[in-house]
Amino acid sequence: MARPATGKEVLAIAKEALAKARTVEQMREAQAVILPLEHGLSMDQVSAILGISRGWACKLRRRFIQSVGQPQTPKQKRGGRRRENMTLEDEVEFLAPFFDKAARGGILVVGEIKQVLDKRLGRTTALASIYNLLHRHGWRKLAPDKRHPKSDPEAQETFKKTSGT
Repeated sequence: MARPATGKEVLAIAKEALAKARTVEQMREAQAVILPLEHGLSMDQVSAILGISRGWACKLRRRFIQSVGQPQTPKQKRGGRRRENMTLEDEVEFLAPFFDKAARGGILVVGEIKQVLDKRLGRTTALASIYNLLHRHGWRKLAPDKRHPKSDPEAQETFKKTSGT
């Protein structure tokens, strides 16, 4: 014979929670507490009613009973940079000399930045990591123009007209 269900002290709270449930998860947690206590059902029967496994029904029940009396905090969504090489401030500090050089008319060489970063981190990094780092700080790869800035379209047209003769 199975153990008698515990949690009679939270039965009233579970009924309130069932009435106020906004998600299926909240409703199932409350039902996992109410059904065994009110109707004397076993966890196998509760799991069949809820449409979940027995272990998951037990887990929902325990979670509800443990959460009673604790402040409800919304779940934090995943986000942020979990595998960062440097903090954003460190990245700004690291890139400052390269950006200064580029602002004075120099060229930003990605291979050069990669070598310095590899030395600083003590390991090799992918070239894509450097491009991502530059993109994060508003730098973009400049492609050459389709025409030369000092080209003369009129001279080109006259050359086209006279080149065949």
